[in-house]
Amino acid sequence: MAASQTLPADHADQRGFGNPDPSAAVIRASRGKARSVNFWRSLFLLVGVVAFAGCGKRETLVESGNRTQVLHRSVGQDLKDLDPHLATTAADYNVLSALFEGLVAEDPVDLHPVPGVAASWDVTDGGLTYTFHLRPEARWSNGDPVTAQDFANAFKRVLTPALAAPNAPALYLIRGAEDFHKEREKDFAKVGIAAPDARTLRLTLAHPTPSFLSQLNQAVWFPVHLASIEKNGSATDRANTWARPGRLVGNGPFRLEAWLTGQEIVVTKAATYWDAATVRLAGIHFHTIEGVDTEERAYRAGQLHLTDALPAGKIDSYQQEAPGQLRIDPLLNTFFYRLNLTRPGLRSVQVRRALSLGIDRNAIVAKILRGGQLPARAFTPPGTASYTFPVTATDHAAEVATARQLLAEAGYPDGKGLPPIELLYNTSENHRLIAEAIQEMWRRDLGVEIRVASQEFNSTLEARRSGAYDILRSSWSADYIDPASFLDIFRSDSGNNFTGWSSPEYDAALTAAGRTAVPAERNALFQKAEALLLAAAPIIPVYHYTHVFVIRPEVKGWNPTLLDHHPYKTVWLEAAR
Repeated sequence: MAASQTLPADHADQRGFGNPDPSAAVIRASRGKARSVNFWRSLFLLVGVVAFAGCGKRETLVESGNRTQVLHRSVGQDLKDLDPHLATTAADYNVLSALFEGLVAEDPVDLHPVPGVAASWDVTDGGLTYTFHLRPEARWSNGDPVTAQDFANAFKRVLTPALAAPNAPALYLIRGAEDFHKEREKDFAKVGIAAPDARTLRLTLAHPTPSFLSQLNQAVWFPVHLASIEKNGSATDRANTWARPGRLVGNGPFRLEAWLTGQEIVVTKAATYWDAATVRLAGIHFHTIEGVDTEERAYRAGQLHLTDALPAGKIDSYQQEAPGQLRIDPLLNTFFYRLNLTRPGLRSVQVRRALSLGIDRNAIVAKILRGGQLPARAFTPPGTASYTFPVTATDHAAEVATARQLLAEAGYPDGKGLPPIELLYNTSENHRLIAEAIQEMWRRDLGVEIRVASQEFNSTLEARRSGAYDILRSSWSADYIDPASFLDIFRSDSGNNFTGWSSPEYDAALTAAGRTAVPAERNALFQKAEALLLAAAPIIPVYHYTHVFVIRPEVKGWNPTLLDHHPYKTVWLEAAR
């Protein structure tokens, strides 16, 4: 989610493409992948128990779901936690948005802010003070009323240093929040958060922020039920196990029913939700399937209503055979590599820039992906709100020549003498194809030999957190439609940076942009910051995503959105007749 993930997600997500398995087998997990084996074993057992009585035909999960209004979707990788204040990936948000609701919600078509727990709000003091009026019918899943103090408690929890919430800086928009989080101020009463009564929450900002309401849909702004958390330990202990079935108390349209690690997360409609009459789905099964090939086979077998991604090799067949099920939606998401600036060789900016210039992005997009993706020569996707970073088209041969010159200037002519470098990616066929293509580009054109390695997703998150990597595959999905949602993750104090890069000048440009209301002036400051980021090259942008996936015609209300957010309260299933 971003400040997604880091798509970890990142706000990082798992979207991408790989070659399909041509086998005629409908569902077969890869050998040695215990999670996939467990998933499919459970899946077959589930399919078996819903067999039609007396006719011998087994009902698929999709057929059963259509009959019972239960959506089956893939979310890619397994989740580490269901604590909204520790969430970092797009997969996290996909589940958490079913279990929690913030002050505002999102319109299902264009995602503009609409009333959520807050029925209305007033903006005063020149855009600095937001007064939210909470609806009296809002309830937690245990029946307790959702109060303004619940939100105040949640925001204090996020800003308490002991929690080490990765997206705590998102709350720096509130007056005094940064000082409290950085322990320059001990008195929380000095922070611009007040709950004068149970139905009124007043937030005072440090400076006017036009996108503030949209930012409130990030998971880090979701409320939590403090009493239920404290039943299981300290509210700021990251090891607290409150966010599990039977313990998690949410306030969203669904409640947590089950979590089979490595297999699926099951949620059911919450009778306590204030707008339960609008919710048409009876439940959602979030299937965790890391391999896009396995995911696509599950879809064909009738076990998923929609996938998270689609192998590139399947795009043509769906276009020809089932064009109504193929979707290529716009998406604000960037695939990139993080570089660990503490590692020998990568401390050199010339080496980092050479590696970036040595990638033929056009070839990756045209020959591997083939789903409308764009080569990325900047980090922020073009057309993010009114912002586009200006790039100059350059012949790749000229880029390679410059890269070779930079390597020589760094003392590594033709790559000779460069310390060993490993490129790490989370296990996925599409990530492997891209990594191996780049490995060959660097070997062929720059003389740089690298090793590629893969780990399961949560292991790469740990490697990212601990700095146990040289080059790490990453992606970032915007949390709200603004360039700050991308560029803020590389601030010096960001909990999503993970590169070792720090630039006071970069930080200052972003801070100034956050305090500037004139769009042209604001965009100029963003361009200044992004130019500094690209010149220092702690990251290598590779491509800007589109969301390529397949979805069954029975799924209604699943609109294309730039953030890939889909409010589940407006989604339903309608079986073909």
